[in-house]
Amino acid sequence: MNLYQISLLLLISIFYLTYIAKQILLKRRGIDGTRLARGNKPRGTFLIEALLLAGTYGMAAVQYASILLDERLGLLFPQDWIRIVGAAAVFLGVCFFVTAVIIMRDSWRAGVEEDQNTRIVTAGVYRISRNPAFVGFDLMYLGTALAFSNLAAILGAAFVILLLHLQILQEEKLLPGIFGQEYLDYCKRTRRYL
Repeated sequence: MNLYQISLLLLISIFYLTYIAKQILLKRRGIDGTRLARGNKPRGTFLIEALLLAGTYGMAAVQYASILLDERLGLLFPQDWIRIVGAAAVFLGVCFFVTAVIIMRDSWRAGVEEDQNTRIVTAGVYRISRNPAFVGFDLMYLGTALAFSNLAAILGAAFVILLLHLQILQEEKLLPGIFGQEYLDYCKRTRRYL
C-alpha cells in the first residue's frame, strides 16, 4: 500500500469513526441519533431513508475496497491530477462532516421526525450551509469516485449523492413544522449546500 492509499484510508476511517463515535455518545446521553427508516413515516420517506441507509453502508464497502484494491479494479480516470482533486475532495468532505458533527452537539440526528427534541443550529459551518454534513458526504463520495475512478465508486457515488439530496428534500418538508419561523428565516439567509 502506498502513501496515497494510506492517506485516503485514514481520512475515510476518520469520517466513519466520527459518525460511529457520535452515535455512541448520543446513545450514552439517552438520545437515539439514528432515525433513518424507523418510526411512523410516510412510505416515500421510509423508502428513501432505507435506500440511503443501504447505500451508505454499500459505499463504505466500495470505498474501502477501492482503496485496498486501487488500480486492480481499473481506473476510468487514471490521470494524476484527477486523483489528486479526488483526494482533496475527500479531505474537504471529512473536514465539513467532522465540523458539522461537532457543532451540532446533541441536536445531531440521522433522519428527521416531527417529535424530535432538538434545536436549530446556525453557527459555524452552518452559516455557509444548511446541510454541511451532507456536503461532507457528497464531497467524500465524489472524491472517492475521482480518486479511485472504478465503476463501482462512480455509480455508487452518483446513487448515494442522489439519495442524500432526496433525504434533504424530505427533511426540508418537516423542519418548518419543527422549528417554525426561525427555520424559514435561516433558509432565506443560508443556502441548502454552499
